[in-house]
Amino acid sequence: MKSGQLAIATAGTALRLGTEVIRGGLIVKALDTNTGVMAIGNDGNDDVTVSNGFRLLKGEYVQFKYVHSLGEIMVDASVNGEKVCWITVD
Repeated sequence: MKSGQLAIATAGTALRLGTEVIRGGLIVKALDTNTGVMAIGNDGNDDVTVSNGFRLLKGEYVQFKYVHSLGEIMVDASVNGEKVCWITVD
């Protein structure tokens, strides 16, 4: 099992969730201390925005049945400094 957190320092600037190869299930959750919207996904050009991504409000999560690498998933925020946490699920 692996886990981690990612903070988006500048809203509107998507970052990769990480670099780890996980080859399995994954849960990504918007921290319950967030005040805005988090966007999860990949628009095909290694980007995501709150307009085209899977939107998460504070405390909400998404579960992926299989992810090859955290680098495939982009994360953005509508508010500077907001975070997601993640954990692998085997």
